[in-house]
Amino acid sequence: MSEPEADQTLPPGRRTPDTTTAMVTALVRLRGALQEARLPLELPGAEEQRAARAEMVDQLEDYVIPRLMTLDAPLLAVVGGSTGAGKSTLVNSLVGTRVTAPGVLRPTTRSPVLVHHPDDAKWFGQDRLLPELERVTRQTNDPEALQLVASSAMSPGLAILDAPDIDSVEERNRVLAAQLLAAADLWLFVTSAARYADQVPWDFLRKAAERSAAVAIVLDRTPPDAVDTIATHLARMLASRGLKDSPLFTVEEGEVSETGLLASDSVIDIRRWLQALADDQDARAAVVQQTLDGAIRTLGRRTHVVADAATEQTDAVRRLREDANEAYDRAVKAVGEASADGSLLRGEVLARWQEFVGTGELLKTLETRVGWIRDRVVNAVKGKPQQAERVTVAVESGLETLILEHAEAAAERAEASWRGTAAGQVLLRDAGEDLGRASRDFRRRAERAVRDWQDDVLEMVRSEGADKRSTARFLAFGVNGLAVALMIVVFAHTGGLLVGAEAGIAGGSAVLGQKLLEAVFGDQAVRSLAERARQRLETSMSDLLDAERRRYTDLLDSLEISPEAPERMRSAARKVDDLRYAATQQPQGSGSAGSAP
Repeated sequence: MSEPEADQTLPPGRRTPDTTTAMVTALVRLRGALQEARLPLELPGAEEQRAARAEMVDQLEDYVIPRLMTLDAPLLAVVGGSTGAGKSTLVNSLVGTRVTAPGVLRPTTRSPVLVHHPDDAKWFGQDRLLPELERVTRQTNDPEALQLVASSAMSPGLAILDAPDIDSVEERNRVLAAQLLAAADLWLFVTSAARYADQVPWDFLRKAAERSAAVAIVLDRTPPDAVDTIATHLARMLASRGLKDSPLFTVEEGEVSETGLLASDSVIDIRRWLQALADDQDARAAVVQQTLDGAIRTLGRRTHVVADAATEQTDAVRRLREDANEAYDRAVKAVGEASADGSLLRGEVLARWQEFVGTGELLKTLETRVGWIRDRVVNAVKGKPQQAERVTVAVESGLETLILEHAEAAAERAEASWRGTAAGQVLLRDAGEDLGRASRDFRRRAERAVRDWQDDVLEMVRSEGADKRSTARFLAFGVNGLAVALMIVVFAHTGGLLVGAEAGIAGGSAVLGQKLLEAVFGDQAVRSLAERARQRLETSMSDLLDAERRRYTDLLDSLEISPEAPERMRSAARKVDDLRYAATQQPQGSGSAGSAP
């Protein structure tokens, strides 16, 4: 944006170049804070606040910031109203020539038309008003275009914009109409004798009253015998809704010429009023000041509401994240406990291990107090390589089953907690996969992880026995047999290496594995091997479950909700309010906005 110019059109003391620059800077920061704030979760009221946020960003970009930086630009009067109110015919009649196309088909106005004096063309380029709309000088129905019509019939300092219907059957027209009205210095709101009590126009007028926008009402197409009655009723409605000072003009129902114009005397009062605004720099400045100040005040207030909605989004994400983490933390803990408390030394693993060590009387006679137990263990073990491989396969199957069981349980718990909230339900629906089950490829990844861990254990044993490979004991068991023994020890390693009956159900099996390893490597080396193998197993299992957890947490991360966004909005709004308050403490000039001269 370029440097703001001095406020030559406003009363002295109202704003200085420095205060204007400070306000523009604050408003740019407010716009940035609003743009960064995201409200993607379907929480109560979120849709309304998303719309409010978009409206505020549009108004800052389309009107407030550009207008504050170019206070001497022509006053922009936007003609808005309901379908069939006669807006285009009124604009043509005010200009005195056909500049916008009325018609019978609805919606009539699809592309907005801006009429201005040729000398004012520089003010309506792409960089100032509604920058996303393409500028064209030809007639078009493209809603993405803004028709610029230069007419010497217009007074310098005033431009009129014919907007689409606010109640158009086409949503794009309705959105554009609202956007154009928010970019207006003055609303010239057109209704008809048949439509003046409709709800939609009054919703717009309520918003205008809330932000003190300058508004004039045109009661169009009114039967001559009903003018007084309807105008009186409409005036009472305006007063009751905070618009009692808004000028009210009536246009009687009459013939329209072949060129689409009403009789000149039908619109003479409106034309004179607009002409007076165009000719009186102070009056024009007062209208701009009224609407601009009202818009800035309302933006500050509305920002706090959006910030509250952003806080609710942040809190909801935190709760959803906590629920997912709790489910998977529980699974990680359960897998860690089950793989260390001897639970795996049952069933197939136990049977294959006993085959390998040739147990029977051996397990019954183990007595750790007897120093020669290692030799007895060595002599008793009859395992062959193929029997060690069977133990390995059984361990692999047992670990895979364990991790898969807890991955499924964690997914079910996380999904159930998310389904308890509307926001969670939408996220689950749009996830692209069934998050209530483990990933489709989870079993394959678990198999790979278990095999990798077993390979690590094998390599640990091979490295530790590098200088013992020629000893009788090492050769008796082989690398595979010793690796199997180390796995058995790891599965009963909760409180360190097992001694005697402390192993509970793992009992003799784990003690026997421990003794086999001690016979080859010694006590301290076995403790170190078991600890390292245990840590690697825990890391591998945790990594597997964390990958499953990320299916949930990545969804939350993709929302890009910043916990700092609410405070950034509040801080930016407070700065705007502080500057606005400081401006009100300056000496105020005279001037009346919104009243007919």
